[in-house]
Amino acid sequence: MQFTYKFIVITTLQTDRSIIAVLATEREAENDAFRIYLKNSNGKETDLLVQELNREIEPQIDCTSCGACCKVLMINVKKAEAQNLASYLKISETDFKNKYIEESQQGQLIINQMPCHFLEDSRCTVYEHRFTECREFPHLHRDNFKDRLFGTLIHYAMCPIIFNVVEALKTKTGFKQ
Repeated sequence: MQFTYKFIVITTLQTDRSIIAVLATEREAENDAFRIYLKNSNGKETDLLVQELNREIEPQIDCTSCGACCKVLMINVKKAEAQNLASYLKISETDFKNKYIEESQQGQLIINQMPCHFLEDSRCTVYEHRFTECREFPHLHRDNFKDRLFGTLIHYAMCPIIFNVVEALKTKTGFKQ
């Protein structure tokens, strides 16, 4: 599979997570250098480029066949989301919180287990009712990418979307280590 992005041809996307993990280890120093390289870039231009690449790449990768993020990410949950999912599951909000949520002393809610309770066979069993952070991961649609690159690279070895967007971004920006 190929697609053309503004005169740059990006060949087959890498979706095999075992290969991505090996490549991520091999490219640790390169990714550190890339993070430093992007610090000097125009933030708005970088955001637009990342968002364009994400719009091209994300639809080509089936997140529902992966589920890696659901296995390792601690997800923040909004009170309304907890209420919504409790209602969908036809249990009380109290029972939902007791079973699925941990609450900090400051009132912040997080899912209390990794992998996620709602992950089955690498698929979300509550997909249409999943939390905002689940819907928005890997957050490549957001602004301030270059300021968030360190955090994004933490998930580079785990997420095929992040891996492929970062690799395409290296090419598009002319990065050379």
